Amino acid sequence: MELEGNKYSELLYHIGSTLQTAKQNAIKAINVELIIANWKIGRYIVDFEQHGKQRAEYGKELLVTLSADLKLKFGKGFSRSSLQLMRSFYINYPKFQPLADEDLIRQTVSGEFSKRQTLSGVFLSWSHYAELLTISDQLARSFYEAQAIKENWSFREMKRQIDSALFQRLALSKDKEGVLTLAEKGQVINSSDDLIRDPYVFEFLNIPTGSIIKESGLEKKLIDNLQKFLLELGKGFSFVARQFKITVDNEHMFVDIVFYHRILRCFVLIDLKTKKVKHQDIGQMNFYLNYFKEEENAEGDNDPIGIIIAADKNEFLVKYATGGLSNKIFVSKYQLYLPDQKLLEEKVKEIISE
Repeated sequence: MELEGNKYSELLYHIGSTLQTAKQNAIKAINVELIIANWKIGRYIVDFEQHGKQRAEYGKELLVTLSADLKLKFGKGFSRSSLQLMRSFYINYPKFQPLADEDLIRQTVSGEFSKRQTLSGVFLSWSHYAELLTISDQLARSFYEAQAIKENWSFREMKRQIDSALFQRLALSKDKEGVLTLAEKGQVINSSDDLIRDPYVFEFLNIPTGSIIKESGLEKKLIDNLQKFLLELGKGFSFVARQFKITVDNEHMFVDIVFYHRILRCFVLIDLKTKKVKHQDIGQMNFYLNYFKEEENAEGDNDPIGIIIAADKNEFLVKYATGGLSNKIFVSKYQLYLPDQKLLEEKVKEIISE
């Protein structure tokens, strides 16, 4: 069947345009619900503290307990630091009122920029607000928020402008328009894909973060096979997550594979490197271990263990990272149930050579 060229192209265009619009609207709706939920959670926490006459010293204990209970019922996304961020969101935006009848959130910003910003169908992502909350100067925070909306900055572009101290440069410059024009260079165009790949959105929808991390062919091959190999060892390994997201100060990091060891009662973190292991890689793993100890461990859990696996073309290396554990405790208590380093190195070689 031969289709008339112009009319078929028009049909294809209209269908494509409709699908793209629907996709963008769906993503915006998800983001609005995420922001409303986080604002309300922050309000509930603050109201509980005030009505219960909770003293400041009990605040941390409340968030630790709440975090454990929420994670047990709803899964990831409720670390103590995440709840602290939601609490801060409400405190800094107490008039951030969702209008359910319009499915919009309208925000009045105090100070010089208040007239510029009444949101009407244009929203920043939760990643934007999480970054804005790291700015202690209210005027600077309001400025970046207003500019992000006005210039349609993606999260990465807004962070670049904050890191470049745009607000401070403008305050000192007599040529304010010139500085603003200069700031626009290198701008990342915002698209629906920027938001749909936002780790906060994936976490809110309970979608595995592995879905947004692009693994190279070699990385995927190694992770797939190592995950299967460790589970087949039968030494107490239980799979927890792949590309486990850690967020600190709105910076997202990902642990390649996370297991929980039922016998040792501890998390086992695996970080895969396709190049030679450097000193900072060990430091990064120790950071992961400290995070898990503070944020993910439940009562009765032992200190987590890290395994760094390097698959460089000239080197196959497996290194255990034990955080604050003494070598004596590691050897006597942990090593019996963990795979031998040489065994893992041989397995990596085998996977690479396949």
